[in-house]
Amino acid sequence: MNTPLDKVDWALLDALQEDARLSYNELSRRVHVSAPTVAQRVRRLEAAGVIQGYHARVDPTAAGRPVIALVRMKCYGARCITVHPELLADCPEVMEVVRLTGDICSVVKVAAPTIRALEQLLERLSRYGETSSAMVLSTPIDWRPVAPPTE
Repeated sequence: MNTPLDKVDWALLDALQEDARLSYNELSRRVHVSAPTVAQRVRRLEAAGVIQGYHARVDPTAAGRPVIALVRMKCYGARCITVHPELLADCPEVMEVVRLTGDICSVVKVAAPTIRALEQLLERLSRYGETSSAMVLSTPIDWRPVAPPTE
């Protein structure tokens, strides 16, 4: 985005991160600008890639995937999952892959229906490099909205 985000942009982002289903009229009421201004600003934030999409947050446990784990990967070259994420395209258990610096290349967040399914996924991931996994016991901070940087 060429211009920095102003207070109205951040107010829109805050409201949309709280509830992405808000109408332009409701956003207008909440941020105290006209609905056409809200529509124009939201479209600009989308075009600039600030808003990347609108999604439902689904609880994996409630959806039948209660086995949550983080898998540290150490892989290199042509079989590296960060270079070729398509290698995991048919792995519905994979929720997120984060590329890292340091002695491991990535962390893979997975949500499996059973321990056996997790074990099978770990066997599959081991084709691409060395794995080390940790089960998630709880998530004290599940998600936070992106907030304006402090000056």
